[in-house]
This record gives sequence, structure tokens and C-alpha cells, in this order.
Amino acid sequence: MIELNKKKYENGDKIMKSPLEINLENEIYSMLDGKTLEIAKIIFNDEEIKSFQDYANIVSIKRLGYNDHGPVHMRKTVLNAVKMFNILTEAGIKTSLVKEDTGSVEDSRIGVLFASFFHDIGMSVGRENHEVSSAILSAQLMDRILKDVFKNDYTRQVVIKGIALEGIMGHMTKYSVNSIEAGIILVADGCDMEKGRARIPMLINQESRVGDIHKYSSSAIEKVNIEKGTEKPIKISIEMSASVGFFQVEEVLFTKINASSIKQYIELYAFVTGRDIKKYL
Repeated sequence: MIELNKKKYENGDKIMKSPLEINLENEIYSMLDGKTLEIAKIIFNDEEIKSFQDYANIVSIKRLGYNDHGPVHMRKTVLNAVKMFNILTEAGIKTSLVKEDTGSVEDSRIGVLFASFFHDIGMSVGRENHEVSSAILSAQLMDRILKDVFKNDYTRQVVIKGIALEGIMGHMTKYSVNSIEAGIILVADGCDMEKGRARIPMLINQESRVGDIHKYSSSAIEKVNIEKGTEKPIKISIEMSASVGFFQVEEVLFTKINASSIKQYIELYAFVTGRDIKKYL
């Protein structure tokens, strides 16, 4: 039987983590500073948050047969989101909070951090409307952390929490998003589709069932690269080992990009190794 929490896990600062989680965290830390870095260290080492993510993964993989929605997926989504946030900021693209003069770049970055790290904890309840469950569960987590970090600065707490909740609610495209910050979450989530995400479900269940196309298409994705573009600020390129991977690109990622407020800033390419590159945007 496959167990999600092996004893080979290494110690993080406070809780048990896999080497992959630790490596992802270190890469994320290297791209952050100030209050955003402080909050990242808090949420990555919070036992309650870790418990939510672990259980969300058990429900997703063992009960429902879906792919990873736990600690690794959350960290990969954060990494993707921070990469895109930094690229857009360096390109001179203002976040919605900055444009509206309601918050700073740091406030926007913290909101993106929260949304990307909490967007799937609602899977601990179930798949249907899990974005709503995620918003409800994460609200109290954000309250606890924001009150500790920003003390009596209630306006800043409200603004950051609001922009984060928009990103969480909108990540499945069921609810529209309007801010740059929330648009980043849609794309960052969709970009976590490399083959490792489908490994455990494939090992657990080899029988055919509804939803298998997501596992098999994900297993064909070799690499997703997010970098500065030449025509637009962000370039996303997907390398795959088989054409079934195009399902993941076209039905999952492209759907999210189409619903995202940052679509205009993205170049999107996909190809099977050794074949011609297909340009979507």
C-alpha cells in the first residue's frame, strides 16, 4: 500500500517534510524578501496548515483517485506564481492593488503567496466546489497570520486577505477574476502538470476509471518552463513525451489562461520531444 507520509521524510524547521518540499521552499525563499519572506517562512512551517494540506492530498489521491493536491503541489504553485509575479513586476506591469492605490507591491505579493499556497486545502472536504471550501478554511488561517504580522494595521490585513480570497475562489474558472493578482493564481496552478504530479495515483490504481485522462496526460508532461518572453513578458513552454499531453495543455492550462487577467502578458508553446513546436499565444 502506498503511504503519503513515509518515515524517510526529513525535518523542516518545525514539521516533517520531504526533500522535494524543502528544495522547493529554498527556491521560493531565494525569490522573496521583506514581509513576504517572513510570511512564507511562517506558512511553510505551520503545523495546522501542513495538516490541512496532507489531508487534502489523502482525499484527492486515495479517496477520489485524482492527482497531487497536497504540500508539493501547493509549493510548486507558489513557485510558479512568484516567478510570474516577479517577471511582470520587472516588466513594469502594475498589480491591481498598486493601480487602484489600495496597496503596495509587497501587499500584492503576499496576497499571491497566500492564494497559491491555500487554493486547494478545500480538497480536504471534497472535490466539488473545493474553491469555496478553500476560501472558508483559509480565511481563518490568514486572519491568524496577518494579525500577528501586521498587528493593528487592519486596512492592510483586509486588502491582502481580499485579494488572496479572489485568487482562491477563481482558480477553477467557475468564478471570474478581475485582478492581476488573482489572474496569476489561475496560470500558476495550471502550470503544475509535470509527470511527477500523477505518479502516486498511477501507482495506487491501474484500473480504468473516470478522470484517467488527467493522470495519463499529466504523466506525458516532461517539463514546464516559465521564463521571460521575447514578444510578451512571460513565456511558458511545455515539453512532453507523447501527444496525450496536449489534453493537459489545451483542456487545463489553456482554459485557465483564457480566464486569466494576465492572458495578454503570456506566450504559450507546447511540443512533443523531437517534433514541431505548437504556439498557442
